[in-house]
Amino acid sequence: MAEFTPAPIKPIVGITALHALDIRVGTIERVEEIPRSEKLMKLTVDFGDHSRTILAGIKKERENSREIEGRQALFVVNLEPRKMAGEVSAGMLFDIGYADGVTPVLSMPERAVPNGPRAG
Repeated sequence: MAEFTPAPIKPIVGITALHALDIRVGTIERVEEIPRSEKLMKLTVDFGDHSRTILAGIKKERENSREIEGRQALFVVNLEPRKMAGEVSAGMLFDIGYADGVTPVLSMPERAVPNGPRAG
């Protein structure tokens, strides 16, 4: 494994800041190309009571972006919808490594759980 130096810890926040985020488990049902983007892929994610589209910058992170279809991962679901490359994203993939320049990996439950439970 490559040498890595962790970033400094961010300033302390109150527990209410954490509780403001709605982070849930969802199953990635489909991964599709977005023709107008060099890095974004369109994920269709099942959260149990509904599915939604979430755009993720994973196109260049892995050889086959579709390899994550059928996998569960964590997603932030209460972010303001954002339009990118002509598509609207209704959340954010909560991955590990991107902010630190490490090739990102999914943050996943250790075993299958129902779609929709909250993290935290």
